[in-house]
Amino acid sequence: MNDTMTARWLDSDQQAHWRAFLSGTTRLFERLDRQLRERSGISLAEYEILVRLSEAPGQHLRMAELASSLAHSRSRITHTVARLEAAGAVIRQACPSDGRGVLALLTDGGMRMLVDAAPGHVDAVRGYLVDVASPADFEAVGRVFGATADLLADDS
Repeated sequence: MNDTMTARWLDSDQQAHWRAFLSGTTRLFERLDRQLRERSGISLAEYEILVRLSEAPGQHLRMAELASSLAHSRSRITHTVARLEAAGAVIRQACPSDGRGVLALLTDGGMRMLVDAAPGHVDAVRGYLVDVASPADFEAVGRVFGATADLLADDS
């Protein structure tokens, strides 16, 4: 028996919701990225790295932890951190407890970059997502994608 015969196909409502999700998330991430680039000169991926580092104890993380927290490949994180390093927002150094590991550290310049970018980014997130949904719907989005992230975390 082939996969076509055993597939659990989506019904028409599920298909419509799935396509709305795909279209909506693609447009949302593109718009958030464009807003950050135009107003702050950084990408959404760079912004998320700055956020993670700002929230970490000592404002630093091992590169592997950073990649895992963002669900990005180590290669992608390395390239993005290199751009932030060139901009003076992040520095990399050997991990003192493990010579094989590399730490990414947020600089004062990186913190200023984040502080400058955050208000516009939060306004965009509110305007394009949070304020569009009812509080119950937004809470449901958090539950669904929290569960999805938990389910897929072991696959990374």
